[in-house]
Amino acid sequence: MKLALISDLHANREAVEAVFAHALEQGVDQYALLGDFVGYGADPGWVVGQLRRLVSAGAIAVLGNHDAAVLGSLGDSMAPQAREAVVWTRQHLSSDQLDFLGALPMSVTDADRHFVHASADEPDQWRYVQCRIDAVDSLRATDRRHIFCGHVHEPRLYHLTDGGEAGDLQPIPGMAMSLSQQCRWLAIVGSAGQPRDGNPAACYATFDTDSATLTAFRVPYDHEKAAAKIIAAGLPANLAERLMRGT
Repeated sequence: MKLALISDLHANREAVEAVFAHALEQGVDQYALLGDFVGYGADPGWVVGQLRRLVSAGAIAVLGNHDAAVLGSLGDSMAPQAREAVVWTRQHLSSDQLDFLGALPMSVTDADRHFVHASADEPDQWRYVQCRIDAVDSLRATDRRHIFCGHVHEPRLYHLTDGGEAGDLQPIPGMAMSLSQQCRWLAIVGSAGQPRDGNPAACYATFDTDSATLTAFRVPYDHEKAAAKIIAAGLPANLAERLMRGT
């Protein structure tokens, strides 16, 4: 089975359409959607509609921190522009769409795979996996061999050996990487809707469960159109500028 791993869609219709089209070309069998479906972008209703369609067809989906913020408290840690986008998003989702987001789980375990938005260690605290120490904490929170997550908007791959040695690497787009059975693995798949590594192309990954191979992808999309829609919606201009810069 080939999984499409997509995270941090952030209401970016243009990016999500491009990623979905690319995933179909790769012959994916199932989708795992790793949270933050809304926030920042101008098309939250459309993105949640696509999410509902995929979940009804068997996709895995977990809650992200921006989704949770739309449903409840903004929290003190959220940046002012992100808070403004959350308030705007609440006004542009139906009650059914909000109820759907509210029913999403914090994490999902399927076979030897664990899906979560942030760290598997206290996922409702929205901890970022930013280094090997963070990755080890997350890996030790579950007994599954593979963790797939988002939250951090740059792709990264961590591993932990049976002897307790940790390592990490930067995935090369388009290169299939075999995940050795001698290690446990945590893959951050990057952001489809708001990449932050200086490249505006959308991020996502596929995972072949039969061969245990992970492939990261960068998918160009019309980020200028997505940015223009943010401006037209009256959302903070910096959110549009970030799409243009990929930061």
